[in-house]
Amino acid sequence: MVREMAQGPQGSAIGAVSSVAPPAPVAPPETEPTVFVVDDDPALLRLIRKLLETSGHRVDTFNSANEFLAAYRPERTGCLVLDVRMPGMSGLALQEKLAADALALPILIITGYGDVPIAVQAMRQGAFDFIEKPFSSPILIERIEAALAEDALRRKSRTARGDVQRRHATLTPRERQVMDLVVQGKPNKLVGSALGLSPKTVEVHRANVMKKMEARSLADLVRMALLNGEERREVGAG
Repeated sequence: MVREMAQGPQGSAIGAVSSVAPPAPVAPPETEPTVFVVDDDPALLRLIRKLLETSGHRVDTFNSANEFLAAYRPERTGCLVLDVRMPGMSGLALQEKLAADALALPILIITGYGDVPIAVQAMRQGAFDFIEKPFSSPILIERIEAALAEDALRRKSRTARGDVQRRHATLTPRERQVMDLVVQGKPNKLVGSALGLSPKTVEVHRANVMKKMEARSLADLVRMALLNGEERREVGAG
Protein backbone atom coordinates (compact mmCIF):
# COMPACT_ATOMS: atom_id res chain seq x y z
CA MET A 1 0.00 0.00 0.00
CA VAL A 2 1.44 3.42 -0.99
CA ARG A 3 0.51 6.46 1.16
CA GLU A 4 -0.16 9.65 -0.84
CA MET A 5 2.25 12.57 -0.43
CA ALA A 6 1.02 15.49 1.73
CA GLN A 7 0.64 18.68 -0.30
CA GLY A 8 1.55 22.27 0.72
CA PRO A 9 -0.55 25.35 -0.08
CA GLN A 10 0.82 25.60 -3.65
CA GLY A 11 0.74 21.84 -4.19
CA SER A 12 4.41 21.41 -3.34
CA ALA A 13 5.41 18.15 -1.76
CA ILE A 14 6.00 18.48 1.97
CA GLY A 15 6.88 14.87 2.50
CA ALA A 16 6.68 11.54 0.78
CA VAL A 17 6.53 8.40 2.81
CA SER A 18 5.88 5.18 0.95
CA SER A 19 5.43 1.75 2.37
CA VAL A 20 5.06 -1.14 -0.05
CA ALA A 21 3.42 -4.29 1.24
CA PRO A 22 5.39 -7.48 0.61
CA PRO A 23 4.14 -9.56 -2.31
CA ALA A 24 1.48 -12.10 -1.46
CA PRO A 25 2.74 -15.67 -1.30
CA VAL A 26 2.19 -17.63 -4.47
CA ALA A 27 -0.11 -20.58 -3.97
CA PRO A 28 1.27 -23.92 -5.11
CA PRO A 29 -0.09 -24.97 -8.50
CA GLU A 30 -2.97 -27.46 -8.46
CA THR A 31 -0.84 -29.85 -10.50
CA GLU A 32 1.67 -30.17 -7.67
CA PRO A 33 1.34 -33.61 -6.04
CA THR A 34 -0.32 -33.42 -2.63
CA VAL A 35 -0.28 -35.84 0.26
CA PHE A 36 -3.86 -35.98 1.55
CA VAL A 37 -4.00 -37.22 5.15
CA VAL A 38 -7.29 -38.30 6.72
CA ASP A 39 -7.29 -39.16 10.42
CA ASP A 40 -9.48 -38.26 13.38
CA ASP A 41 -6.41 -37.80 15.64
CA PRO A 42 -5.43 -34.09 15.54
CA ALA A 43 -2.04 -34.77 17.12
CA LEU A 44 -1.17 -37.33 14.45
CA LEU A 45 -2.31 -34.97 11.70
CA ARG A 46 -0.03 -32.24 13.05
CA LEU A 47 2.87 -34.66 13.31
CA ILE A 48 2.50 -35.96 9.76
CA ARG A 49 2.01 -32.46 8.35
CA LYS A 50 5.17 -31.17 10.01
CA LEU A 51 7.15 -34.21 8.93
CA LEU A 52 6.07 -34.03 5.29
CA GLU A 53 6.34 -30.26 4.95
CA THR A 54 9.86 -30.46 6.35
CA SER A 55 10.57 -33.04 3.65
CA GLY A 56 9.33 -30.64 0.97
CA HIS A 57 5.90 -32.18 0.30
CA ARG A 58 2.61 -30.36 -0.07
CA VAL A 59 0.12 -31.62 2.54
CA ASP A 60 -3.63 -31.29 3.11
CA THR A 61 -5.08 -32.75 6.31
CA PHE A 62 -8.66 -33.73 7.12
CA ASN A 63 -10.35 -34.84 10.34
CA SER A 64 -12.87 -37.11 8.62
CA ALA A 65 -13.62 -38.94 5.40
CA ASN A 66 -16.57 -36.63 4.68
CA GLU A 67 -14.37 -33.56 5.09
CA PHE A 68 -11.95 -34.99 2.55
CA LEU A 69 -14.70 -35.86 0.07
CA ALA A 70 -16.11 -32.34 0.29
CA ALA A 71 -12.74 -30.78 -0.54
CA TYR A 72 -11.08 -33.17 -2.99
CA ARG A 73 -11.19 -32.64 -6.76
CA PRO A 74 -10.31 -35.47 -9.16
CA GLU A 75 -7.77 -33.43 -11.11
CA ARG A 76 -5.54 -33.10 -8.05
CA THR A 77 -2.63 -35.49 -8.04
CA GLY A 78 -0.84 -37.16 -5.15
CA CYS A 79 -1.68 -39.90 -2.68
CA LEU A 80 -3.98 -40.52 0.25
CA VAL A 81 -2.79 -41.47 3.74
CA LEU A 82 -5.80 -42.96 5.47
CA ASP A 83 -6.58 -44.29 8.94
CA VAL A 84 -8.84 -47.34 8.79
CA ARG A 85 -10.68 -46.66 12.05
CA MET A 86 -12.53 -43.35 12.20
CA PRO A 87 -15.93 -42.20 13.51
CA GLY A 88 -18.57 -41.96 10.82
CA MET A 89 -17.27 -43.16 7.46
CA SER A 90 -14.40 -45.59 8.02
CA GLY A 91 -11.22 -45.73 6.00
CA LEU A 92 -12.41 -48.83 4.14
CA ALA A 93 -15.74 -47.16 3.34
CA LEU A 94 -13.89 -44.13 1.96
CA GLN A 95 -11.69 -46.41 -0.14
CA GLU A 96 -14.79 -48.10 -1.57
CA LYS A 97 -16.40 -44.72 -2.28
CA LEU A 98 -13.32 -43.49 -4.17
CA ALA A 99 -13.17 -46.72 -6.18
CA ALA A 100 -16.88 -46.46 -7.07
CA ASP A 101 -16.34 -42.89 -8.27
CA ALA A 102 -13.22 -43.95 -10.26
CA LEU A 103 -10.96 -41.71 -8.16
CA ALA A 104 -7.71 -43.62 -8.28
CA LEU A 105 -5.39 -41.96 -5.78
CA PRO A 106 -2.87 -44.47 -4.39
CA ILE A 107 -3.91 -45.16 -0.80
CA LEU A 108 -1.52 -45.76 2.07
CA ILE A 109 -3.41 -47.31 4.98
CA ILE A 110 -2.42 -46.51 8.58
CA THR A 111 -3.33 -49.30 10.98
CA GLY A 112 -3.20 -49.71 14.72
CA TYR A 113 -2.44 -52.83 16.70
CA GLY A 114 -4.70 -55.69 15.66
CA ASP A 115 -5.86 -53.99 12.46
CA VAL A 116 -3.58 -55.88 10.07
CA PRO A 117 -6.45 -58.06 8.76
CA ILE A 118 -8.32 -54.87 7.87
CA ALA A 119 -5.22 -53.55 6.10
CA VAL A 120 -4.93 -56.79 4.14
CA GLN A 121 -8.56 -56.40 3.09
CA ALA A 122 -7.80 -52.84 1.98
CA MET A 123 -4.85 -54.12 -0.06
CA ARG A 124 -7.11 -56.66 -1.76
CA GLN A 125 -9.47 -53.80 -2.60
CA GLY A 126 -6.64 -51.89 -4.26
CA ALA A 127 -4.78 -49.99 -1.53
CA PHE A 128 -1.19 -49.26 -2.49
CA ASP A 129 0.41 -50.14 0.85
CA PHE A 130 -0.12 -50.09 4.61
CA ILE A 131 1.94 -49.09 7.59
CA GLU A 132 1.47 -50.03 11.24
CA LYS A 133 1.46 -47.64 14.20
CA PRO A 134 3.81 -46.67 15.68
CA PHE A 135 5.81 -46.00 12.53
CA SER A 136 9.21 -44.43 12.00
CA SER A 137 9.45 -41.14 10.08
CA PRO A 138 11.87 -42.47 7.41
CA ILE A 139 9.61 -45.43 6.63
CA LEU A 140 6.51 -43.23 6.38
CA ILE A 141 8.26 -40.80 4.04
CA GLU A 142 9.68 -43.65 1.94
CA ARG A 143 6.26 -45.23 1.43
CA ILE A 144 4.55 -41.93 0.75
CA GLU A 145 7.14 -41.06 -1.89
CA ALA A 146 6.63 -44.50 -3.45
CA ALA A 147 2.87 -43.82 -3.55
CA LEU A 148 3.45 -40.42 -5.18
CA ALA A 149 5.66 -42.06 -7.82
CA GLU A 150 2.94 -44.67 -8.41
CA ASP A 151 0.34 -41.94 -8.94
CA ALA A 152 2.55 -40.21 -11.52
CA LEU A 153 3.08 -43.53 -13.31
CA ARG A 154 -0.64 -44.37 -13.33
CA ARG A 155 -1.61 -40.96 -14.67
CA LYS A 156 1.02 -41.13 -17.39
CA SER A 157 -0.24 -44.57 -18.38
CA ARG A 158 -3.88 -43.40 -18.44
CA THR A 159 -2.92 -40.43 -20.59
CA ALA A 160 -1.05 -42.69 -23.03
CA ARG A 161 -4.00 -45.10 -23.24
CA GLY A 162 -6.39 -42.21 -23.80
CA ASP A 163 -4.25 -40.93 -26.68
CA VAL A 164 -4.16 -44.39 -28.26
CA GLN A 165 -7.91 -44.78 -27.80
CA ARG A 166 -8.57 -41.48 -29.59
CA ARG A 167 -6.31 -42.44 -32.50
CA HIS A 168 -7.86 -45.91 -32.73
CA ALA A 169 -11.32 -44.32 -32.97
CA THR A 170 -10.26 -42.61 -36.22
CA LEU A 171 -9.66 -45.95 -37.97
CA THR A 172 -12.25 -47.37 -40.32
CA PRO A 173 -13.67 -50.82 -39.49
CA ARG A 174 -11.49 -52.34 -42.24
CA GLU A 175 -8.38 -50.58 -40.92
CA ARG A 176 -9.09 -51.97 -37.46
CA GLN A 177 -9.31 -55.47 -38.90
CA VAL A 178 -6.01 -54.98 -40.68
CA MET A 179 -4.38 -53.60 -37.54
CA ASP A 180 -5.59 -56.55 -35.44
CA LEU A 181 -3.99 -59.02 -37.85
CA VAL A 182 -0.82 -57.01 -38.41
CA VAL A 183 -0.05 -56.79 -34.69
CA GLN A 184 -0.42 -60.58 -34.53
CA GLY A 185 2.61 -60.72 -36.83
CA LYS A 186 0.79 -61.76 -40.00
CA PRO A 187 2.34 -60.59 -43.31
CA ASN A 188 0.29 -58.68 -45.86
CA LYS A 189 -0.40 -61.79 -47.91
CA LEU A 190 -1.98 -63.65 -44.99
CA VAL A 191 -3.88 -60.53 -43.89
CA GLY A 192 -5.27 -60.23 -47.40
CA SER A 193 -6.21 -63.91 -47.49
CA ALA A 194 -8.04 -63.61 -44.16
CA LEU A 195 -9.96 -60.50 -45.21
CA GLY A 196 -10.43 -61.24 -48.91
CA LEU A 197 -8.18 -58.37 -50.00
CA SER A 198 -5.28 -58.13 -52.38
CA PRO A 199 -1.82 -57.66 -50.80
CA LYS A 200 -1.63 -54.20 -52.40
CA THR A 201 -4.93 -53.16 -50.80
CA VAL A 202 -3.69 -54.47 -47.46
CA GLU A 203 -0.54 -52.40 -47.91
CA VAL A 204 -2.64 -49.26 -48.41
CA HIS A 205 -4.74 -49.99 -45.31
CA ARG A 206 -1.60 -50.78 -43.32
CA ALA A 207 -0.02 -47.46 -44.30
CA ASN A 208 -3.20 -45.65 -43.25
CA VAL A 209 -3.17 -47.46 -39.89
CA MET A 210 0.45 -46.50 -39.25
CA LYS A 211 -0.28 -42.87 -40.12
CA LYS A 212 -3.48 -42.52 -38.09
CA MET A 213 -2.02 -44.32 -35.07
CA GLU A 214 1.19 -42.23 -35.38
CA ALA A 215 3.21 -45.44 -35.13
CA ARG A 216 6.86 -45.22 -36.10
CA SER A 217 7.37 -48.98 -36.35
CA LEU A 218 5.56 -52.29 -36.05
CA ALA A 219 6.79 -52.58 -32.46
CA ASP A 220 5.27 -49.16 -31.74
CA LEU A 221 1.96 -50.31 -33.23
CA VAL A 222 2.00 -53.49 -31.12
CA ARG A 223 2.60 -51.44 -27.97
CA MET A 224 -0.38 -49.23 -28.85
CA ALA A 225 -2.57 -52.27 -29.50
CA LEU A 226 -1.69 -53.61 -26.06
CA LEU A 227 -2.52 -50.27 -24.43
CA ASN A 228 -5.81 -50.12 -26.30
CA GLY A 229 -6.63 -53.64 -25.16
CA GLU A 230 -6.01 -52.62 -21.54
CA GLU A 231 -8.30 -49.62 -22.00
CA ARG A 232 -11.10 -51.78 -23.38
CA ARG A 233 -10.76 -54.29 -20.55
CA GLU A 234 -10.94 -51.49 -17.93
CA VAL A 235 -14.06 -50.03 -19.56
CA GLY A 236 -15.66 -53.49 -19.65
CA ALA A 237 -14.75 -54.13 -16.03
CA GLY A 238 -16.38 -50.86 -15.00
